[in-house]
Amino acid sequence: MAERPEKPLVVREEGEAVTRTALVVGGGIAGIQAALDLADMGFHVHLVERTPSIGGRMAQLDKTFPTNDCSTCILSPKMNDCARHPNITLHTYAEVKAFNGTAGDFDVTLVQHPRYVDETKCTGCGECVQKCPAKVPDEFDMGLRERKAIYLYFPQAVPQVMTIDPEHCIYLQRGKCGACIKICQAEAVDFGQKEREVTLRVGGVVVAAGFDFFDPTGLGQFGYEQCPNVVTALEYERLVSASGPTGGHLLRPSDGRPAKRIGFIQCVGSRDVRHQIFCSSVCCMHSSKQAVLAAEHDPEVRSFVFYTDFRASGKGFREYVARAEREYGVRYVRGRVARIEDNEAHSPIIRYEDVETSRPAQMTLDLAVLATSLIPRPGTADLARLLDIEVDQYGFVKTDPLAPVDTTRPGVFAAGCCRGPFDIPESVMQASAAAARAARVMGEVVG
Repeated sequence: MAERPEKPLVVREEGEAVTRTALVVGGGIAGIQAALDLADMGFHVHLVERTPSIGGRMAQLDKTFPTNDCSTCILSPKMNDCARHPNITLHTYAEVKAFNGTAGDFDVTLVQHPRYVDETKCTGCGECVQKCPAKVPDEFDMGLRERKAIYLYFPQAVPQVMTIDPEHCIYLQRGKCGACIKICQAEAVDFGQKEREVTLRVGGVVVAAGFDFFDPTGLGQFGYEQCPNVVTALEYERLVSASGPTGGHLLRPSDGRPAKRIGFIQCVGSRDVRHQIFCSSVCCMHSSKQAVLAAEHDPEVRSFVFYTDFRASGKGFREYVARAEREYGVRYVRGRVARIEDNEAHSPIIRYEDVETSRPAQMTLDLAVLATSLIPRPGTADLARLLDIEVDQYGFVKTDPLAPVDTTRPGVFAAGCCRGPFDIPESVMQASAAAARAARVMGEVVG
């Protein structure tokens, strides 16, 4: 197999205008859309992603609402378009280290973390994975199954290249093993790789750094640590996904039995003065979608969505909720969950206030799913300081109310959930808007 040519570290040619090059930080759906839009306008784009593959949170989802389209089927073509576009250079497993300059002329330094695998040689065959003896929890599957120390981030990863986890690799930790070196016919394993810096000059920047989920570990009332069959919404998403740890079968983590009664608890960590006071906006519809998916997998499943107030303001959202009730038997229970307890069979007992009767009530389920709050990812504050942009009172990137994708620094724009909780269509629209604004800064008149 022919080797792929290595892309240069600094793509600016002698005499080329700096303003024709853009930087996109974050390789989720918003970052991918912004990069593709800018590239199609004729700009060269550097797309920087901190994980080994682009795709972001959307890659972890099974379906999208309100159409129930396959998430990967929508995302994968865009990921491949990014990898193949002549105007896009991917920097995966990399982060922004230094940033200065003015709008239209920024100097950027990236730090490229070592994969210990040569991207130009690796074919993604997976033979090394089979021979690796080290096993660790798989972060892509939310720790619900194990991966090897050498691994592909997920099956549709772009680039389709293995990565070695230095914290768990026996060879890197103790100088022993080396099974991956022996089995790799392409001779792609390279333990001599070091962290390196990449210097760029760009005219405009789009920040699409994404989000994280609130960790419910400290909330004892929801039983997340005590009850093995209490999971978060993203853990559920991996359980129901065909590429997930159970092959798409909705099984209880404690005993592997099919879950027949499922409860979806809203506002875990959000709309709470002790944690996040804001509404995460997507959780109501996300839980509705997950309840529908449960019924599609097994018509005998009965789902209950426990909510305080319901948010379904997007196009087709209200019709989707009505269909969930009518066709899939999803029951919406208005009431704040006070506590989740475990019984001898590890079946979660939901104790809640039923608003309709104004009385306390309880319900025993096979599986409880916590719709945890969407929060800024841990590195957002550091990235904001590096780029010299402000964050709001919640820690999201601050933007101008009258120019919603403009940050507080000219030439730097933001899109997607680094600005706050948004669904996928809204994030994509913001990404296109941010790309258009960045194009103006770089001298392209848009519209």
